[in-house]
Amino acid sequence: MDLALTLTVIAMTVIIVARLCEQIELPAPLGLLGVGVIASFVPGVPTLSLSPDLVLFGLLPPLLYAAALNTSLIDIRANIGPILGLSVGLVLFTALGVALVASALLPISFPLAFALGAIVAPPDAVAATAVARQIGLPRRITTILEGESLLNDATALVALRTALAAAGLAIAHAGADAHVEQVSAASVAQDFAIAAFGGAATGWLVFVVVGFIRKVLVETAADTALSFAVPFVAYVAAEKVHASGVIAVVVAGLFLGHQAPVLQSAPSRLSERVNWASITFLLENAVFLLIGLQMASILDSVRAGDLTLGRSVLVGCAVLAACLILRPLWMLPFTYASARSSGDASDRMRAGVIGSWAGMRGVVTLAAALTLPDNTPYRPMLVLVALIVTVGTLVLQGFSLPWLCRVLDVRGPDPREDALVEATVVGAAAGAGLRAIEADPDTDPGVLATLKSQSAARVNRIWERLGSQQSETPSETYRRTRLTMIAAERAELLRMRSTAAVDQHVLTAVLNSMDAEEAALTWGAHRAARVRETPLRPPDAVTAACAHLQSEAHCVVPDTPDGCPACLAEGLTWVHLRMCTECGHVGCCDSSPGKHASAHFHDSGHPVMRSLEPGEAWRWCFVDEALG
Repeated sequence: MDLALTLTVIAMTVIIVARLCEQIELPAPLGLLGVGVIASFVPGVPTLSLSPDLVLFGLLPPLLYAAALNTSLIDIRANIGPILGLSVGLVLFTALGVALVASALLPISFPLAFALGAIVAPPDAVAATAVARQIGLPRRITTILEGESLLNDATALVALRTALAAAGLAIAHAGADAHVEQVSAASVAQDFAIAAFGGAATGWLVFVVVGFIRKVLVETAADTALSFAVPFVAYVAAEKVHASGVIAVVVAGLFLGHQAPVLQSAPSRLSERVNWASITFLLENAVFLLIGLQMASILDSVRAGDLTLGRSVLVGCAVLAACLILRPLWMLPFTYASARSSGDASDRMRAGVIGSWAGMRGVVTLAAALTLPDNTPYRPMLVLVALIVTVGTLVLQGFSLPWLCRVLDVRGPDPREDALVEATVVGAAAGAGLRAIEADPDTDPGVLATLKSQSAARVNRIWERLGSQQSETPSETYRRTRLTMIAAERAELLRMRSTAAVDQHVLTAVLNSMDAEEAALTWGAHRAARVRETPLRPPDAVTAACAHLQSEAHCVVPDTPDGCPACLAEGLTWVHLRMCTECGHVGCCDSSPGKHASAHFHDSGHPVMRSLEPGEAWRWCFVDEALG
């Protein structure tokens, strides 16, 4: 009963605090961390101890797996150099730097000081993802931070185990048969090789086995349940062969996420996304609440130790400063060297500065500190140092990152540019689908005409997110009208249900179908609003995809200042305006009733038009259906 009550209180606290943080635009992890710290000093609040096994075997695998599922394998491959440099090189560099600081301030051996460095070195996957998502970092920075935080735990844990062995200690959660190994350069290299390659091989094997099972597993609920088991299977299997469970989980998650469109049915993918989103929300935020709840008990342990609390805090602040300084010292020289050889040196340097300040620590740092053996010299103080580094980086970097992004003018993905690219991609996909059915001589002409109309409407809905028109677009009119209909239809179904005149299973099936349609319409409205709320600015240049766009655009002016002349003559209302780059003719877009821009292309053969909407500088080639 006590356990159930505790879990319920944690879940409700997470939900309420996260909602309040959203209202005041405060990152939820920071708010929950503060609530946890305050609650740890409140009399009557039970002490919740984070055991290393709970974190390393219970919390870490699902959090890593959820992050890996949502991380692009293609993007990881494209940035593998920087990611490995941070997840391996920076971890060891930070561990060494912290070891020098700690050994100078504390009466401990250098191997134990290096163990402390390995504990505080790796930024946390949950913290990096949560803060990056909250403030909207550019995608390349986010990919590198996520890739780093997914892989660096393996380096840190192997370094910790090696350092403890060199200090004559056995890691705390190794079990009763733990023993101290002899450390040499060869043994260190062997440990890293087994951890990396063994973990990757285990993760790949889990991916292959799960992929085979999914080909014969057609039940959506069973497929989702299998997904919940994957991270624990991968982690435990890798640890059993002394490989890295972290790498095994990440590799399995990356490949299963990449191959999901092939291995899973659409209902299974949707169910997996929805269920993992709920689980991730609770676990991510509960982790920071639990970290804060450790504060009072850790301080009590330090007061009972050999060093004073004041000295312990000063050492923790010194280690925190070292962590904050060492990351830029490692990243900025490499960023500068890379920027000099590229055409966007200024952008890369600004991104490098942001990345060098995005090293928030999290639950793995605290869990690794708790794995220190009970006979470790000054163990309570070392755990406090780990907590100070975790809380300090979350607070200092978490609060200052948005300000730094504004100062350096580093922006996240532009929703307008995303909408442009999405319209091109959806148009290309729709074209491929239409060509497939047009090639079938048995396709019904009426069905073909309907599908063509629906495909055009689907593409036009994306184009309509752009522009600055004050009037309602056709897709917005349809969405509003259909949502009104759905509300009336649902009311009638609920009336039928109350009278028990129709079988309840039939009514439930109809209601579920209606919910799916309403969810799709509401999601589309949210995306459209997000685009409209962004500042009106020209999007970054999109790579030209055809000769017409690559050629120098003509310097022409609109042939009419009043809008689309054909619409004015016919008494029609346009949605967006386009201009021919060849002659300056102004016409309306394909979402408008007249579609006069496309008509001008068919009449004149002029291939390229551009947007005449404020703040939009993109062009479109009618011939090659390419964006530039």
